Amino acid sequence: MRPKKIRWVKCDPSERYFKPQAKSGQGLEGIVLSLDEFEAIRLLDYEGLSQIEAAKQIRVHRSTISRIATVARYKISKALVQIKTLKIEGGCCKIVKGR
Repeated sequence: MRPKKIRWVKCDPSERYFKPQAKSGQGLEGIVLSLDEFEAIRLLDYEGLSQIEAAKQIRVHRSTISRIATVARYKISKALVQIKTLKIEGGCCKIVKGR
């Protein structure tokens, strides 16, 4: 298997753990969203960038950003629908500031 290319992430989320308010969090199954998945969602859905623009910022191919975003959207929707915790951590990323 080919090693993952480092993804350049501008936004380091300060709040990295989300849990359903109606549940205590104890015994809830969790889903992990990697930093590059978080960044892809931020750039594409929040900032409204095109896949090409987002791919340039993270420094990957357009097809890679599409795949990352698809996986991230699935994880987020699964956490919402199945009432699971969502933790943002990890990934093959380098956090950069002030780009």
